[in-house]
Amino acid sequence: MIEKISHGAYLINGEAIVENEAELRAMGISTTKEEAKNATMAWSILSAHNISGNDAQLKIRFDAMASHDITYVGIIQTARASGLTEFPLPYVLTNCHNSLCAVGGTINEDDHVFGLSAAKKYGGNFVPAHLAVIHSYMREMMSGCGKMILGSDSHTRYGALGTMAIGEGGPELVKQLCRRTYDIARPEVVGVYLTGKPSHGVGPQDVALALIGATFADGFVKNRVLEFIGDGIASLPIEFRNGIDVMTTETTCLSSIWTTDEETHRYFAIHGREGDFRRLQPGAVAYYDRIVKIDLSRVEPMIALPFHPSNVFSIRELNANAKDILRTVERAAAEQLETPSLTFTLTDKITSDGRIRVDQGVIAGCAGGTYDNLAVAANILDGHSTGCDAFALSAYPASQPVNLALVRSGAAEKLLSAGVTLRTAFCGPCFGAGDVPANGGLSIRHSTRNFPNREGSKPSGGQIASVALMDARSIAATAANGGILTGANEIDYTDEIPAYTFDGSIYEKRCYFGWGKPDTDAALKFGPNIADWPKMEALTGDLLLRVASVITDPVTTTDELIPSGETSSYRSNPLKLAEFALSRKDPAYVGRAKEVKALEAMRLDGVQAEALAPVYDTVRTLNAAFAPAKTGIGTLVYANKPGDGSAREQAASCQKVLGGWANIAVEYATKRYRSNLINWGMLPLVFTDPAEADALPFGIGDWIYLPDIRSAVETKAERITAYAISADGTAKEFALTLGALTDDERKIILDGCLINYYNS
Repeated sequence: MIEKISHGAYLINGEAIVENEAELRAMGISTTKEEAKNATMAWSILSAHNISGNDAQLKIRFDAMASHDITYVGIIQTARASGLTEFPLPYVLTNCHNSLCAVGGTINEDDHVFGLSAAKKYGGNFVPAHLAVIHSYMREMMSGCGKMILGSDSHTRYGALGTMAIGEGGPELVKQLCRRTYDIARPEVVGVYLTGKPSHGVGPQDVALALIGATFADGFVKNRVLEFIGDGIASLPIEFRNGIDVMTTETTCLSSIWTTDEETHRYFAIHGREGDFRRLQPGAVAYYDRIVKIDLSRVEPMIALPFHPSNVFSIRELNANAKDILRTVERAAAEQLETPSLTFTLTDKITSDGRIRVDQGVIAGCAGGTYDNLAVAANILDGHSTGCDAFALSAYPASQPVNLALVRSGAAEKLLSAGVTLRTAFCGPCFGAGDVPANGGLSIRHSTRNFPNREGSKPSGGQIASVALMDARSIAATAANGGILTGANEIDYTDEIPAYTFDGSIYEKRCYFGWGKPDTDAALKFGPNIADWPKMEALTGDLLLRVASVITDPVTTTDELIPSGETSSYRSNPLKLAEFALSRKDPAYVGRAKEVKALEAMRLDGVQAEALAPVYDTVRTLNAAFAPAKTGIGTLVYANKPGDGSAREQAASCQKVLGGWANIAVEYATKRYRSNLINWGMLPLVFTDPAEADALPFGIGDWIYLPDIRSAVETKAERITAYAISADGTAKEFALTLGALTDDERKIILDGCLINYYNS
């Protein structure tokens, strides 16, 4: 089904893959590897947006940006503190995350009011709540072949529409608002070669999960661009392509791009934007750093079991080996959750005849809520009932135009008649703010993630539920089968659906289109929960950091660093949100961090804390020139591989607000989390020897002394000497490094954060 080629290979005329240069020469083709690298679609787009003049180190200017209501307040507040006067590029503010306004009284709607006032003042576009999820709107209204779009949501992916899109933390958007650039080393490009045609019952989520399952664990495509090529693309409707593309985020790739064709052209024509289409394809000879081959005809209906999108099995395999597979998942979950008081079970879902009964189904958001997915689900459920027992199925069309098309085509009637509840355009089921299952429940969802607690349960409150990711087709088949897990290939139905018609008048009647028309005299409207960022200090000469949390899971998600769900409502208030930092992974972290932050406050006031006297005594044995007044006091978090998942900057900024000054890791799961650390003035440290993590030289409560750290950052030191100081005063030396940093990134760290950097 999937073959991976870990070495470079050439694509000839968009068809044949040649794995060595000797074969290339035998075909009479004369080219250099560098010339062929420049023939990819990815490079043609990147180079057109690069203003550095250096093909190895890129400085990217984007064509447009997008944020939703969890992120745009913080971004605009940061940009405002950095000198923002108007939006210099089209910036779309959507309201699809904190839409329900169910937590904290008025604070969610206060954010929406702030967003509209900012769109008016600075010249942006504003999409009111319930009209569209961020990525549906950007596909429909802002994508374009050859464009680049930056979004403050990790699933910013519009590659199937010829648009290279990247999801990053808020500070990267601030840089664009401040007329700076997105700085990266030239990324490698991985060719994803599609052949064949999907079988009956297979949908885009099935292909996506197969790809994630094959590439996530070994980092095969990490921080690389996926370029979709091959004759199999022609067999895929455009929304099928979009459904695969949006899930590429879960492979940890940087971005994606697809060849475009008449099917792509038809999408733009339907949306009244034919001018945004152009044909994209690789050059006659294109070189890819790696290749992933996918035979679409061999993909089966798939399921990603808790607690990661890469925990993938075919539904056929799961049903045949339910006890063994689910017991394995239970054991892995027990290690990952690290909460002895919780009892997590899946084997209790196995019925007397060996099938699996699920408790809930959801088809939603940028991945699931497309017209095609819901229209085919309607065909499957036509004449059936979701039943009167515990199982329930809800569907969230991804935009009001999609909703209207479902109504006009009759698909909505079929869904409603079967007992499906139709909701508005809302991302809640993807991050734990909608359709939270009962304790112990198993929800099958065509959404983006199934991390622990992602569905909204609270382990600290004795709750645990879980999500398994599936395609809308198999979810509908399961619903038609009374909640018994069923692959869509097990039932008869038709894939024929009425043609989609787009009615953009919905947006014309409700959205505010202010791009290019800033009203600089307009006032921003602040609710009582919207707070400025607290003052942040520049990096001191030395650092003394207490280890506030140690996380030894193989991978740590941003959901574990700052929970999603109801905490989203507090993301316009940095101090209030910080109270939730690591609350589901390490509930004692905030208390530990606050204790140390109080010590730093004393230092800034010129007072030497008595509690630090024994630590200072040890430090003086290491460095005779040690000066307590010039040594910053803070905290750090250790995790093996932190930052998988969401782009939200708060995973880093909450640590910073609480006095965090660094992370130590073996490696960072994503570029975007590492960038978030840097942009908030935190040191993204890694062990020079990964084996150090096998027997950590420190534990929670120990102090880490980093002598001459400011000088190390300034001089681009490759090795940073660190000392772990234990409670008995013993000091153990170990080595760290910061990895590659641009000059701007070093200056941001030295200044203490991006805001300070822009005001320096």
